[in-house]
Amino acid sequence: MFVKIANTPRPYAWGSTSAIADLLGTTPSGEPEAELWLGAHPGSPSRIVDPAQAEGSATLLDWIDKDPAKTLGGAAGAGQLPFLLKVLAASSALSLQAHPTPEQAREGFERENALGIPLDAPNRNYKDAFAKPEMIFALSETFDALCGFRSLDETRQIVHALLAADQRREDPQPQPLEDLLASLEGDDALRTTFEWLLSNGAGVPTLVRLVSDIAPLAVETSGFPREFATVIDLAREYPGDPGIVISLLLNRVTLAAGEALYLPAGNIHAYLQGLGVELMAASDNVLRGGLTPKYVDVPELLSVLDFSTAPVPYLRPSEPAPTVQIFRPDVPDFLMVRVTGDAGYRIDGPAIALCTAGSMTITGAVSSTEIRRGEAYFVTPEEGTLAFRGEGTVFLATTGE
Repeated sequence: MFVKIANTPRPYAWGSTSAIADLLGTTPSGEPEAELWLGAHPGSPSRIVDPAQAEGSATLLDWIDKDPAKTLGGAAGAGQLPFLLKVLAASSALSLQAHPTPEQAREGFERENALGIPLDAPNRNYKDAFAKPEMIFALSETFDALCGFRSLDETRQIVHALLAADQRREDPQPQPLEDLLASLEGDDALRTTFEWLLSNGAGVPTLVRLVSDIAPLAVETSGFPREFATVIDLAREYPGDPGIVISLLLNRVTLAAGEALYLPAGNIHAYLQGLGVELMAASDNVLRGGLTPKYVDVPELLSVLDFSTAPVPYLRPSEPAPTVQIFRPDVPDFLMVRVTGDAGYRIDGPAIALCTAGSMTITGAVSSTEIRRGEAYFVTPEEGTLAFRGEGTVFLATTGE
């Protein structure tokens, strides 16, 4: 079956007032529209446009609970739709954050349950027992993000650039920067430096103010203009937050339209600005690390973070046909297929199709539908091989292989 679904964008303060509406051809609400959720997550389950198609169910979550065999097929044993598809529009930075592994999520969820921490408590870290790997596909001309730790050599070069800019001031104050440079030496340097910064340790407030003041001098004269421009933006949005300095420890990436990132468990990241299609495991487990007024549990975040340094984690697609790109991360929860013309693709589990341009006819083993720009459909596993015909762009989220 093809069952039309819809939802209302989440009005988070960092959202754009126009990007999602412009993409999907809808009427702007007048509020920030940050994320459009397409799935069965209890936080904002998709509405079923015609409940008669879904045994009278008002939401996709209700229908899955009522008939998991039909809606989930072989994934019914998990008891939930294993992925969540989003359209995300950021006009300012999201919080620095990371997500646990499956084992960490289960242990943390059980531990906080045993402690009696309510699920909606502001100091609750684990809202469920699931991991939350995710990917983002850039729709806007550029999509800016921080993701993962850059090499220590590059980070030291950035600090040296700040020291050079500081020396051009009337009243240089090199000591806080020299302290930062010293912390970046020795064993476990990233972990100890990150913990010192995030815990607002001795000297950190002074360091944050100094870096915020120097960044405008360094942005034009150093080899790191994007990094220092980001510091300027973050200092304006979150003055005094240690995440301003932490951003210099991280890879700063600008995706071009059509490029994607994959953010596995333990990867610290923050989206900064842009419009994209995001696909993730259906979890709400977020451990924050700055750039937020929300709860930050430093020891718990340290326990899940991966402190290894690595290049930007681009997710490159396979292209089995000129009109098909398959973005396949190393998890079974989800994969994403981008279809831009006549093509075929076989699903082995539930799927959600979202059209962002033009229109296409999708035909499966049981039924067929026409999907137009701005529309989304839940596809039951019985449809099997899907044939796409038409001129448009469809993002298909489904379970991994």
